Amino acid sequence: MAHDHHHDHHERDHAHHHDHTDSDWAGMAPLLEAQAELFTPLYTQAIEWLGAQVPEPELVVDAGSGPGVVSCLFADAFPGARVVAVDGAAPLLERARARAARLGVADRFGTLAGDLPGVLDELDHPADLLWASKSLHHLGDQRSALAAFAGHLAPGGTLAILEGGLLARFLPRDIGIGRPGLQARLHAVEEDFFTGMRESLPGSVAETEDWPALLTAAGLKHTGTRSFLLDLPAPLPAEARDYVVATLSRLREKAADSLDPVDRATLDRLLDPGDEASVHRRPDVFVLLAHTVHTAVRPA
Repeated sequence: MAHDHHHDHHERDHAHHHDHTDSDWAGMAPLLEAQAELFTPLYTQAIEWLGAQVPEPELVVDAGSGPGVVSCLFADAFPGARVVAVDGAAPLLERARARAARLGVADRFGTLAGDLPGVLDELDHPADLLWASKSLHHLGDQRSALAAFAGHLAPGGTLAILEGGLLARFLPRDIGIGRPGLQARLHAVEEDFFTGMRESLPGSVAETEDWPALLTAAGLKHTGTRSFLLDLPAPLPAEARDYVVATLSRLREKAADSLDPVDRATLDRLLDPGDEASVHRRPDVFVLLAHTVHTAVRPA
């Protein structure tokens, strides 16, 4: 899985599609890893918030871990915990293990390969903290999956799901070319793609995305909801600019038929490295987004 874990590369869809081969995942892994590293300030804030709720977990499970960037952040934040990265893509878990070794946490870091939520049955122990970042929305029956996640919590254990928030903004409303408001229209296209992705999943069930209510229906007690900001102002460092280019390029590939000719031409200019108005060169490109985390506890 993961993701996420997506994995479609878009930050919202980065992991969890299983119609990819291992060679696909191996090729996508560096991009997924770079994106997660770019988002580290956001994840660090979320983990600090979780640490106040779950101060000394013994087992942390990252359900839909991708290449393990966040899994290793958990290992760093909770030095007494064992961390298990769970994903359906073996090449991504290979990178997760390599990262854990580089960071000196391999002795308390494990991986588990298989599809969520069933693969969680292979865990040796219930989790004190189960983290699912944008993995749930890649499962057709989210309500059933949440119940399965809840079933793998220790009494008093916490489930934290990262779902929703605000799509990334990269550009001012008026960028001096094309029609103002381009990115708002691109967001509308992304929302339609997301809806189509959900509808195409095996066993897809439409759900109102009231996460506290869904967590309560899974037998848990909702304990908090908080959003975390990634704010990378202009001028962007190279790795952030690369993320903008990659995201808009994938959107251009997917959205060609969904944009009017003016917006399509504007997006082409934005992606042309030789154009002074492109995101490769323009000085006003930024990254601003928010991810929302919902937490709930299994009654002791």
